[in-house]
Amino acid sequence: MNSPLRSRVKVLIVDDSAVVRKMISESLSKDPAIEVVGTAVDPYIARDRIKELNPDVLTLDIEMPRMDGLTFLKILQQHRPMPVIVISSITAAGSKMALDCLAAGAVDVLAKPTSAYSIGALGEQLAQRVKAAAGANFRRPVATVRAPVAAPPPRAASGRVHPRQLIVLGASTGGTEALASVLREWPDGLPPIAITQHIPAYFSKAFAERLNGLCAFEVREAVDGDVLRPGLALVAPGDYHMMVNWSGDGYCVALNQRPPVHHCRPAVDILFHSAAMSAGRHAVAAIFTGMGTDGALGMQKLQAAGAYTLAQDEASCVVYGMPRAAVELGAVNKVLPLDEMGEGILHALQRTPSAFPATSASALHAA
Repeated sequence: MNSPLRSRVKVLIVDDSAVVRKMISESLSKDPAIEVVGTAVDPYIARDRIKELNPDVLTLDIEMPRMDGLTFLKILQQHRPMPVIVISSITAAGSKMALDCLAAGAVDVLAKPTSAYSIGALGEQLAQRVKAAAGANFRRPVATVRAPVAAPPPRAASGRVHPRQLIVLGASTGGTEALASVLREWPDGLPPIAITQHIPAYFSKAFAERLNGLCAFEVREAVDGDVLRPGLALVAPGDYHMMVNWSGDGYCVALNQRPPVHHCRPAVDILFHSAAMSAGRHAVAAIFTGMGTDGALGMQKLQAAGAYTLAQDEASCVVYGMPRAAVELGAVNKVLPLDEMGEGILHALQRTPSAFPATSASALHAA
């Protein structure tokens, strides 16, 4: 990881648009800890610039002439692994490819500047993401991913979940793949799941749809007023905070666009604080890889309310920021590597006051 005693983070910008290259370069150059060492208009030129300039971080467009960004990323991570931040168009196709890039090894994804989403609004966030990417863990162990478990009969699923149980998950940099590796292991019929992943607007829906295709239960982007039920996971929309509230016979979600928390919207702290108030000791919370400290204070509230809390360990995190903050605050009951988080959360469900009946818990563990 770069430190103040070392040279600045060297960045190479790869984008076929001269305007975008200029905007990103000018924005990043305002940060004294970052040095833009060069630009490239396509992957072939980028290949030569990487050899010549040895950058620490690459920003990468997806739709480019001669070779698309996803193909280049796959080749790059095979032969010269390095931190890459994808800057993607906000079209449906761009969102899908951006998620494909995360699966192929990109550290982060941001919305490409347009007339509707200027680099000015992105500037500070981009610099933070670049510095976090420079310290990304590229030697982390690869989680063992098991195939999704077949869904149990709907009546059996709904009969074994107490209405007060709730699972809340928070993640940022590296979180899309971390969450996917955990959720795809789980069977249907679990308590309601609420997820806040730091992700730009326009990409969160594609992320939820991807999870829905991987999981044995339903996953979708949350809509204000949605009712959380067993066998359903809701993902906070990009640019909206998500809260959970107990309505008397179940949980529902509320969305808002109040000011960002820790420069984030959605913020994990917002979700965790609301879960502490509405679910308390009936909740299980987990915080995954990500930069910054978002989620730590909310996890402290959850633990104080009697919830069971877990955090991803440093070795398996892409960026050990959010979990570190929660651990240092003393807000974590258990720290686990990513490949044990799924089972760890299922075990934690059995610790809640409204745990599954013993026979169903055994079946879950066996799954």
